[in-house]
Amino acid sequence: MRILTLGLALLVALPAFGDTITLQPVEVAKAKALFGRVESRFVVPARSRIGGTLVSVDVSEGSEVTAGQVIATIVDEKLSLQLSAADSRLAAARSELANATTELTRNEALLDRGATTAQRVDLLRTSVEVAQNAVAELESSRAVIQQQMAEGSVLAPAAGRVLTVPKRLGEVVMPGEPVATVAGGGVFLRLAIPERHASELSTGAKVTLDDGEGVIEKVYPQIEEGRVIVDVAVDGLSDTFIGQRILVQVPVGMRTALVVPQQAIRHTSGLDLVAIQSDGGSHDVTVVPGPIVTTADGPMREVLTGLRAGDMVVLP
Repeated sequence: MRILTLGLALLVALPAFGDTITLQPVEVAKAKALFGRVESRFVVPARSRIGGTLVSVDVSEGSEVTAGQVIATIVDEKLSLQLSAADSRLAAARSELANATTELTRNEALLDRGATTAQRVDLLRTSVEVAQNAVAELESSRAVIQQQMAEGSVLAPAAGRVLTVPKRLGEVVMPGEPVATVAGGGVFLRLAIPERHASELSTGAKVTLDDGEGVIEKVYPQIEEGRVIVDVAVDGLSDTFIGQRILVQVPVGMRTALVVPQQAIRHTSGLDLVAIQSDGGSHDVTVVPGPIVTTADGPMREVLTGLRAGDMVVLP
């Protein structure tokens, strides 16, 4: 496993090629390895708006959906019967309106010839208005039934990935029951860090993954079961598996280390060697190299054993 840590400052400047450098301790960030979980920004259920029988489900676990996409259909057979009854009542009301309109037209012509009274015409005109209102009322009632039938389409509440589909074809669902759950809003890493490191966590700090970096965007103030909850934003993080565990390195303090340029370490006969200068000339010492650390002068190799502060390392 490749471990990257962040250096703060190198206490000595690097010399030119072929010179020597005097080793001095460098402060680097101390990292803690732990697993983070991939979480979505929010998880929202796609709920049924009417009760009825689930006749189609167009998604499954893992499907990607867009906001407003039809993902299932619920049918209530009573609504079809109610729509047929509404159509019959509306047809009867329209017939009555047609008759009233015809009678009004006939009596208006008779009034012009003096064969009827104005009172009769006014009464018929009122009858037409009542019939028109009845038609409008029945049309509105029919539109309500049609809207209820349209609400049998279960819509995705947000763009994202379907996590669960708890209902199956043929099930009877009640209004408000979830037919599917959708994870949306993007993903991030959620970490649970031991509380002893709480004071050393801050927003904006970088964490290291095997294949990239992330930034701490939120540190929750409540400690639960000895853990601090931290959210980390990672560019390009995949949402294929919500809940996936990913190994990260989190900076949790500072430590000192001895570092040398990578080219100062030679690998010979299975040994890692560094040339150091002494009064008697230069000679090789065996070292145990550690991870690469990033300093103000660029990437450097940490030396775990074999060198001491004050040693003069000869650069090749």
